[in-house]
Amino acid sequence: MSIETAFEFIETESQYQEFQERLEQLKGQRGNQMPALQEVQRIYGYLPIEVLKRVSIELSIPLEELYSTATFYSQFSFVPKGEYTISVCMGTACYVKGAGDILDSYATELNINPGETTADRKFTLESCRCIGACGLAPVLTVNEEVFGRLTKKKADKVLVTFQKRE
Repeated sequence: MSIETAFEFIETESQYQEFQERLEQLKGQRGNQMPALQEVQRIYGYLPIEVLKRVSIELSIPLEELYSTATFYSQFSFVPKGEYTISVCMGTACYVKGAGDILDSYATELNINPGETTADRKFTLESCRCIGACGLAPVLTVNEEVFGRLTKKKADKVLVTFQKRE
């Protein structure tokens, strides 16, 4: 699997400065790999290969080792996430009550598959396992906001609400 992405890497001056400052603090520290990856994810929203190469050089950590660590933990992503991350719960209760239809509908409407981000980086669509809100099934989240007891019509209204936001 390649970690090159179809998205153009865009780095602001403030991102560069913030990350370089944090990288300087991590130099020479034991166990600096995870904090470095977490800082890349926090500052950029994902792990751009261009930044991972800088981490590799400046902290003397082989790029392969960074990749191995990052692929082990689900908190890391090699592709940019959208402004709004939509997670449709596919746990048993949600699935039985129609979550699959909601996920399919969102994929069609956004023209992306689960695990992908729209070209404008506004939406990322994900399926997830049980989020512990079975009594509200089917459930989805948009970022940290939970929407439950959904029907396809109610789910469509949720999506439209976020599509209208600037």
